[in-house]
Amino acid sequence: MISRMDSHSRSIAKAVSYRVLGSLATAGIVYLFSGDMRASAGAGLIDSVVKIGLYFLHERIWNYIPLGRPKPPEYEI
Repeated sequence: MISRMDSHSRSIAKAVSYRVLGSLATAGIVYLFSGDMRASAGAGLIDSVVKIGLYFLHERIWNYIPLGRPKPPEYEI
């Protein structure tokens, strides 16, 4: 049987790459509003740590939800 679940390492890699982009956006927005580089860097760092964990959890939960996945073929014996 072929597993359709992503490996833990793949889920982590996807979470990290997505959050790097998102955290840069968060830091940029904080900098635009505050003009404070330290505050924007801190917000970006906190944002990435919290949301990497949440994204990983989200990915793992969705591995158990069949919505939108093709059904495996049924075999007749």
